[in-house]
Amino acid sequence: MPNDSLFGVHGAALSVRSQRMGLLASNIANASTPGYKAKDIDFRAALASANSSGSTDSAIDDNTLFRVPLQPSADGNTVELATEQTAFAENAVAYQTTLSFLNGRIGQITRALKGE
Repeated sequence: MPNDSLFGVHGAALSVRSQRMGLLASNIANASTPGYKAKDIDFRAALASANSSGSTDSAIDDNTLFRVPLQPSADGNTVELATEQTAFAENAVAYQTTLSFLNGRIGQITRALKGE
């Protein structure tokens, strides 16, 4: 998704945040799966890469990393539930904020087209 003048960086940010939310939800769902390795997306790096390349898919793939646990589990699972829940909540708030900005921008454009 290229950086265009209508929505700026926010379109790509929404896409990266959406993908990150799915990845964090997967980590939470697999918190008790033996050997599961938690992953996360480096949001800043992915967004910068998406803006320069114009592709959020490759930016996400290139900036998805395995999470290093603070307290490793005996069964090889690297999910720390509190860490994942905190990251999910922070990402959800940022997603909502970006979505609200885009909705406001679309409202401005709609009003301008109607001549209000």
